[in-house]
Amino acid sequence: MKVFFTVLFLGLINFSATAQEFKFEEETINYGKIDKGSNGERIFVFTNVGDQPIIIKKIQSSCGCTVPKKPEKPVMPGEKGEIKVSYATNRVGGFSKSITIYSNAKNPTKVLRIKGLVNKGISLEKEKSILTDS
Repeated sequence: MKVFFTVLFLGLINFSATAQEFKFEEETINYGKIDKGSNGERIFVFTNVGDQPIIIKKIQSSCGCTVPKKPEKPVMPGEKGEIKVSYATNRVGGFSKSITIYSNAKNPTKVLRIKGLVNKGISLEKEKSILTDS
């Protein structure tokens, strides 16, 4: 019986020593103040800092106005990966949304956030293009 627990204990130590792990450059993206209808796509960049491939199984957003896109292939150790997030900027007002990542990492769930404020006015750049196109 002691041999069984010793083997089990050593197996757990070995498993934790070869765990997958990722590190995000930023865990919250602040859109700041953006105009209604502007580009709502942003990218979360991460690095696989473990010694095994990271496989993102699925990503779930807190509402339908936020659409995440996961990497299609495993991210190898030392490589960078991207998670694209598109927010529907046709909704005026402040927003704060979460994106939950499910993976094979040591901590299998990770929550990222986006926030910002969508203005209803048009920007000076849009006004300039309207005036010069006439």
